[in-house]
Amino acid sequence: MFSSKSMKCNGINKYSYRYSVSASTKIQVSVSYLFEKKWYQSIPKKKKSPQDTHMVLVFIPLSYRLPTALVPVSYNITLWPRLRPDPNTGLYIFTATSSRAISPYRKVCKIRCSGEIYILYASADGGGSAPSIVSSWMQPKTQYLITQLNNKLTQGQKYQLYTEFTGELADDLAGFYRSEYQEDGVRKIVATSQMHPTHARKVFPCFDEPAMKAVFYITLIHPPGTVALSNGMEKGNRFNCVSVLFSEIVNTTIDGIAVTKTKFEPTKKMSTYLLAIIISDYTHLSYSQGDTLIRIWARRTAIEQGQGHYALNVTGPVLDFFQLYYNISYPLSKSDQIALPDFYFGAMENWGLVTYRETKLLYDPLTSSNRNKETTATIIAHELAHMWFGNLVTLQWWNEVWLNEGFASYVSYLGADHAEPAWNVKDLIILDEVHRVFAVDALTSSHPLSSKEDSIILPDQISEQFDVISYSKVHRAYYMYSITHYSMKNSDTRYLSHFAYSNTVGNDLWNHLQMAVEANNVSLPRPVNDIMNCWVLQMGFPVVTIDTTTGKVSQKYFLLDPESNIKVKSPYNYEWLIPVRWMKSGEVQRDIWWLMEKEAVNLEMCNDSLWVLANINITGYYRVNYDHGNWERLITQLNSEHQVIPVINRAQLMDDAFNLARAQLVSTTLALKTTSYLLMETEYIPWQSALDNLHYYYLMLDCTEVYQPMQDYIKKLVTPLFLYFKNMTSNWTHIPDRLTDQYNQVNAIRMACRTGVTECQDLTTTWFKQWMDSPQENLIDPNLRSAVYCSAMAAGGEAEWEFGWWQFQGSSVASEASKLMSALACTKNKTLLERYLSYTLNPAMIRKQDATSVITSVASNRVGHSLAWDFVRKQWEYMFTQYGVGSFSFASMISEVTARFSTEAELQQLEEFVEENSAVGFGSATLAVKQAVERTKANIKWLHQNKQEILDWFNSQIQA
Repeated sequence: MFSSKSMKCNGINKYSYRYSVSASTKIQVSVSYLFEKKWYQSIPKKKKSPQDTHMVLVFIPLSYRLPTALVPVSYNITLWPRLRPDPNTGLYIFTATSSRAISPYRKVCKIRCSGEIYILYASADGGGSAPSIVSSWMQPKTQYLITQLNNKLTQGQKYQLYTEFTGELADDLAGFYRSEYQEDGVRKIVATSQMHPTHARKVFPCFDEPAMKAVFYITLIHPPGTVALSNGMEKGNRFNCVSVLFSEIVNTTIDGIAVTKTKFEPTKKMSTYLLAIIISDYTHLSYSQGDTLIRIWARRTAIEQGQGHYALNVTGPVLDFFQLYYNISYPLSKSDQIALPDFYFGAMENWGLVTYRETKLLYDPLTSSNRNKETTATIIAHELAHMWFGNLVTLQWWNEVWLNEGFASYVSYLGADHAEPAWNVKDLIILDEVHRVFAVDALTSSHPLSSKEDSIILPDQISEQFDVISYSKVHRAYYMYSITHYSMKNSDTRYLSHFAYSNTVGNDLWNHLQMAVEANNVSLPRPVNDIMNCWVLQMGFPVVTIDTTTGKVSQKYFLLDPESNIKVKSPYNYEWLIPVRWMKSGEVQRDIWWLMEKEAVNLEMCNDSLWVLANINITGYYRVNYDHGNWERLITQLNSEHQVIPVINRAQLMDDAFNLARAQLVSTTLALKTTSYLLMETEYIPWQSALDNLHYYYLMLDCTEVYQPMQDYIKKLVTPLFLYFKNMTSNWTHIPDRLTDQYNQVNAIRMACRTGVTECQDLTTTWFKQWMDSPQENLIDPNLRSAVYCSAMAAGGEAEWEFGWWQFQGSSVASEASKLMSALACTKNKTLLERYLSYTLNPAMIRKQDATSVITSVASNRVGHSLAWDFVRKQWEYMFTQYGVGSFSFASMISEVTARFSTEAELQQLEEFVEENSAVGFGSATLAVKQAVERTKANIKWLHQNKQEILDWFNSQIQA
């Protein structure tokens, strides 16, 4: 029935096909998507049929978006992936049929959708007649399928558009793809999917835009003994009481091949990017919570080892929390979550069938760390938050990615906190979200949260929107205006209920928040829309400066490089409406004071003897600067009784000071002075903030004469912390009770070993040697393994590296393999690092999903930085064309590989790299490349201006 011959042309799959007869015309169908705005002329070839011969000349204006005159109602899709290669071509293929119910809002004679190459015909529902198909063709520079009809479709009538097609089940991790793994010495194949954001069109012809929602009826044909999963419950599943008597999971034969055919319940009305289809040899854990069946799917070995139990146990409480928080029941009958061996993203919120990397979903109680456990809890909370915010109510277009991702990031911490209240994960938002987004949003190459719809069109442009700005900035802005817990929850419920199964824009959310504010008589200085849009529609953030001698409070657009040229105009002239929470020494936190102009005066902040501290607990998305006297009073307080200042603000004082120094708003010496109190600090959040900021100093200075004095100073700070945890854990024999203490224990060991504390280095090399002597018995505490492995690999030679590589290859636990994969990049042996980089070109050695992680890990090693950069320059074209959807991670790779650039020679290399690869392109890393150039220029200036001052300060501290 279907041909399997295939070839690749310019990275796009092209499949052979045969013609199908509809009414009077044989047709050929191809698809692309719009890449440029111009008029396009299409001249289809002659097609002969028994009834007519004709040539069609069509002129159409290319549009950036699918027309809204025609919308999908439902899809009926049958997919049959072959989990063995075709004996003639060696390719893995899938065959399929698809019937789309479509309905015109007005009369049209052309059908446009997205897809690959198909054959099709049309019919009308309800007994009416359908226009015959005159011709179908592909617009070469688009991903549009254009179908020309001989008559117009009738408004309000439903039509069926039928297609048959063949595709390749490739290993490109996009669309419907192939994942492979070894289990008990047997090579196994998983057919799985990743439709987000624009890959559904690779699988079946569809209206591949988030606003064009429809119901999906899915049937999967698969080998007997395998399991088929999709968004809906399998019909005939024993948990489905209605259909169990009429099972639609049947064994049959097709063309003499024994197969199982599984039909699924229809989905809710949803976007194409949320569709999921998976066939595997997996098994699962399950339990029912109310009317919802919860299942965790993974490799049989992983399930047998208990790696799915934690995810199963945490899912129920998280679902319960969101149902209460939104006051809307979970709308599906089941919640499947599955761990995939090959998956580029951390996770994907497919409605009812969430897909994960194995490291994100699976937790092994014997080998995984509590950091792995926290990651599993928070990412499950993030994806389940999407079941309502993103899936039930969906963004209108990709120019407002924050509307899906930002809110999910915000509430994921609330869900994880409900599931694991002892962790206090909400405090980690400052490190994980705020500090991370500050670093990018302080560049002129940042971008607003919302852009114009017609500026985000191409798939690469869409992928670029999924960055730290969209995920992390909005949830801090949103939190600033969580005026009362009730009003926020109430507005979310009204918003979700009002727009259920449809799409929204950002202002819809603000309007419902305004309704809640008014209903609860909350006083705001301006309407919610005005307050929020100054954060959403302009990029960047302010620095608020408080002069305690005069009471003057002012705001200014904060840029890491104050001399950089701002090319993007702001509708608000880079001014913000800022809520300021503050306190004086010896006093409790004050109520919010609003800064609504460039400058204002608050005389209560005047004081020459008491310190003033603003942005208490970092509720606001801004940095704070003070007059020099107030800075000195705050530093004195830190050095005398640091606990008086809230722990989150201790972290923020250092982060603000270091970044204000980079922006030339305070001296570098003042920034460094904020770290001196760390001799007495034992809390994780301030320590991690300090290490994050000192990391920039390592990047800039580890190849200069400043390196050793800097090492000596940090060694002086970290030694008391190392001894503190040695005592707390009774010489490393116990695990600290608090999660943040466990994290800081890792910091103590990592930095003590890195800076040359002999006791630490002896400890880690001894532990690793004991493991090498008894490979089947790894006694290293799972929480400490990442630090111990790296330290031992850096101190060791080829024997340690080969042992680590052997353990990596044999690990059946993804989190353990991930720790080893990072540690292998810690060696100081350049030959081993070069070999390791070469492995990323071979998916049998390093999976495609992990290739960029290996490269960035090598780049973070001061010995491996230049090797990683040379490798990226040499292999860019190969990686760009072969990594498929993995290019999504190119942005972070470019950022990490260029992070150390601080010389004119490196800037020249970077600019030459950009020029040499302009024809190849940079895809989703385009913005990251611009940011790398901007950062490098800023680094060059910073190093020239600050190196001597830093050297002098470190020397003075070591000699003291």
